[in-house]
Amino acid sequence: MPTTLPMPPTPSDTARLRETVDFVRQQDAASLLPLLLPGLDGLELRALVDRCHFSHAALLIFPSAPEDLRTVLADCGLTAEAPTQPSVVVRQRLASRHGRDAAELDVRIVRPRVVGPDGSSRTVEVFTLTVPPGSELTGIAEQERARDHEAHLAFEVEHPDPLVLRGMCAILARHGAVAEGGGYNPHEDGTVFYFTAPGDAKAGYRRVELYVPGDHRDLLAAHLDEHRARQPAETLLRLLTGAWTTQALAVFAELRAADAMDTETGVGAEALARTVGADPETLTTLLRYLAMLGVVATDRRGFRLTALGALLRADTPGSMRPLALLYGGPFYQSFAGLGHTVRTGEVAFDRLFGENHFDHFARDPELAELFDRSMAAASRMFEPLPAHPVLTAAGAAPGPRTVVDVAGGNGELLGRILSAHPGLNGVLLERPHAVEAARRSLGAAGHGERCRYLAGDFADVPPGGDVYILSRILHDWDDDRCREILRHCARAMPAHAELLIVERVLPADDSASLATAWDLHMRCNVGGRERRTDHYARLLADAGLALVSLGPLPLEATVLHARKADTNP
Repeated sequence: MPTTLPMPPTPSDTARLRETVDFVRQQDAASLLPLLLPGLDGLELRALVDRCHFSHAALLIFPSAPEDLRTVLADCGLTAEAPTQPSVVVRQRLASRHGRDAAELDVRIVRPRVVGPDGSSRTVEVFTLTVPPGSELTGIAEQERARDHEAHLAFEVEHPDPLVLRGMCAILARHGAVAEGGGYNPHEDGTVFYFTAPGDAKAGYRRVELYVPGDHRDLLAAHLDEHRARQPAETLLRLLTGAWTTQALAVFAELRAADAMDTETGVGAEALARTVGADPETLTTLLRYLAMLGVVATDRRGFRLTALGALLRADTPGSMRPLALLYGGPFYQSFAGLGHTVRTGEVAFDRLFGENHFDHFARDPELAELFDRSMAAASRMFEPLPAHPVLTAAGAAPGPRTVVDVAGGNGELLGRILSAHPGLNGVLLERPHAVEAARRSLGAAGHGERCRYLAGDFADVPPGGDVYILSRILHDWDDDRCREILRHCARAMPAHAELLIVERVLPADDSASLATAWDLHMRCNVGGRERRTDHYARLLADAGLALVSLGPLPLEATVLHARKADTNP
């Protein structure tokens, strides 16, 4: 009868760490990269070596108690020069791999220094998860020691630049390295890009890390998308829970939790619950979820706001709290009727509330104020607009010049233009309740004497202006109503007048764009739609106007410049 040979024992943490230390002392980027990426040619090797250096090798160990870590390090000739820090990325990976709540896994990181063959300093990156004898985490420790999931080699990019970073990732991919996740660690302000090494790699490590100082979550998003594309079930599950994210952000905003938190120092969940009037245990769960999204971060005291979460404060410049309340409130309710809109083309909001959103909000002063504040919340879109050549020329022209903001909301955009060009006057046309809000806002900004306020509809566009503005107006309406609005503007415009239109424009090649998401939102909730450039050009032509030029704005918006067709050169 054949006998079953026992598996060789897993090396101890001390032995594993000592082997890693010896490896780090002997290697450098020029010798390691050809082993990791067989087939790398001389030019590619030089491009990588010139832009990054071998930073560290890493492994995960499991001391029985926090104080045992120093003993293990000392046995390997290492000294911890700084206290351990939380490891957000490895904690999330462990939680995902073993089906645990990330909050149960206090993964820490320490980086003792060693000296390389050329005298340069590099580190051994030691992740630690304390596992006392008899702990329910013992099984995790045994599996992780045997499989070394977190063992990897790391190269640090010396001068982070988006173009260079993309090029480095492309070289790795060209030679068989595959995107394997990553993350941003706010505790040390660094972004990690993980790769699986090619199957024919000879370096003895299955994983490779590019460590980039600073916050590079924009590039990380594309890297993670590539990783998730190979895990369709996980990707679909994340997409299906998107509604939970909307509500989590809306509730966080509704509780004004961001206003009770700080970006520098954490606050305990129980203390925060008392401040905002919430159940401590459930609030803790909400905060953990928001930590996964990067809205809050954890520290030794509890939870603190990130720069992202600070945008949900009520008093912060550019606050997006009104948008969170709007998208998590009435628009969230009506979006549940998207199926009706897709089947019939009818507006789900109108079906749910019995009237269009303009009339519905106008009947409720609180909703009306929320809507106006939510429109102002995207004000970053307007930042470059006052410098548009049309406005700059009007502001520098002799004699008084007037800007007419049609349906200008609470005057946010008009106020920016008047601040940038003291020689301009303004006219704001809006619904009666919005006119009063604009009057207060522009008066407080010191522009009251330079503004005239008109309560009315699109048919009341005043004549005699020099520049007319339609900011995020046309996407609210179908084509027939857009033609009507544009004709009202054309009739009011003198021959020399210019028209600036701010919208999100659908890309002609159907590439990914915020405009595509807003197109679905407008059809479901408002009855309008987003459009391509050629579509806007046709609408303008139908109204006797001609499209002159396009210009990019923040938040994937566009400014379209038009004038009367018979005056267009």
